[in-house]
Amino acid sequence: MHLDFSPEAQASKNIEFSQFLDVDIRIGEVIEVLDFPEARNPSYKLKIDFGPGVGVRKSSAQITVHYCRESLLGKKVLAVVNFPPRQIGKFMSEVLVLGLSDKNNDIVLLNADQDVPNGARLH
Repeated sequence: MHLDFSPEAQASKNIEFSQFLDVDIRIGEVIEVLDFPEARNPSYKLKIDFGPGVGVRKSSAQITVHYCRESLLGKKVLAVVNFPPRQIGKFMSEVLVLGLSDKNNDIVLLNADQDVPNGARLH
């Protein structure tokens, strides 16, 4: 499945507020970062702690342009935690880490500007 994240494709589709509420977006802390050389595009394998209730989940993220492994450890990231797991090569990604495309379409992670506990939900 190919997702089109271009502004043109995404800007005009309206959804109901209840659909937004169905998407469970939480903040978690990156506790492990591994290289993912088998990935088609340069990526990391992440373990993210979302606190009690959600726990530790794995994700694959194409964020190698702006982030080195060391800079990601301890970083708080936002992720969708209620999508079904997705097989990426031999790796099972359990959450979708969220970011924005910069002018070169490289991903810049989203985060909170104040300290919030792991597992806090986006409203």
